[in-house]
Amino acid sequence: MEPKAANTSQNIALSLELLATAGVEVDSLLLISKPYMERRSYATCRKLRPEAEVVCASEPLELGDYVKAIGDEKLVVDMLVGDLQRVIEYPKLGFAVEQDVPSDVHGAYERLVRAGFDSRLVEV
Repeated sequence: MEPKAANTSQNIALSLELLATAGVEVDSLLLISKPYMERRSYATCRKLRPEAEVVCASEPLELGDYVKAIGDEKLVVDMLVGDLQRVIEYPKLGFAVEQDVPSDVHGAYERLVRAGFDSRLVEV
């Protein structure tokens, strides 16, 4: 396990470094994350290692169960909105490959931001 990363990109990059140092050749990667982070993790990994086969997985978790586990509905929506912002913005910054975000999803994102679900947004 890689203990130094402060974000998804660093976690993937530093994990790949550890594997390379150990002499492990990597041509496929399994990324395990929270369900709402799969798209961003995938896009980040494709940017860092475009030639590798990338598979994403997460615990099968219903939204209601996740909200219950976190205990704060607003925080959960803030996290979802923040992650979608990263899917939209990180390709422009060179951190991830671009992904299609349907216009209705983008519109819902903008309405949620205007409604105050913004505590997990990053400065862009």
